[in-house]
Amino acid sequence: MRFVIVGYGRVGARTARILREEGHEVAIVETDRDKVERAREEGHEVIEGDGSNETVLTKAGLESADAVGGLTGDPNVNFAACMIGKEYGCRTVLRIDEDYRKEIYEQYAEDVDDVIYPERLGAAGAKTALLGGNFNAIGDLTERLQLSTVTIPETSPVVGSRVADVELPSTARIYAHGKGREPMTIPLPGTTLSAGDHVALISERETLDEVREVLLGA
Repeated sequence: MRFVIVGYGRVGARTARILREEGHEVAIVETDRDKVERAREEGHEVIEGDGSNETVLTKAGLESADAVGGLTGDPNVNFAACMIGKEYGCRTVLRIDEDYRKEIYEQYAEDVDDVIYPERLGAAGAKTALLGGNFNAIGDLTERLQLSTVTIPETSPVVGSRVADVELPSTARIYAHGKGREPMTIPLPGTTLSAGDHVALISERETLDEVREVLLGA
């Protein structure tokens, strides 16, 4: 698959690295010269320019891309990149760093395929670690680990179950949960799973099929 990543900051760089490690094609769009040079030194295909500009995105191969990620620190650039990507039939993922008013979030959520909150998720993980929980896996993504999101269908065997009661392989862990269009956050052990809920998980690639069978059913 081919992906266009707008923004090569912390989030964009890690996302691009993981996608490349999995064998996907990745094109980076970045305005900052230092980040452009760093991305090129790391072997990425890079287009220097504004990710909210259609001409720049088409130079990055948007026409043949499967998805575009607006992952800069500027939600306006991210949103523009996603809207252009949508016109080319791409899946769109928008990064937001702040807690926007409900109506603004809903506007974004209605127009893109997914909204991510890296800082909120990272803060929740830090809180869990400080309270004695184990959240190390999120920082140790390697070739052996896969980060995935799953939407729970009505036929899932875990509908009605508490997160703490879901029996996953020992190498897998649910680390975030959200209902409908709500942003995902770290679930409490007593959080009950319902049809339509979204969960994010980390697992070793060898057990990913088993994890999905647990969450989705046979």
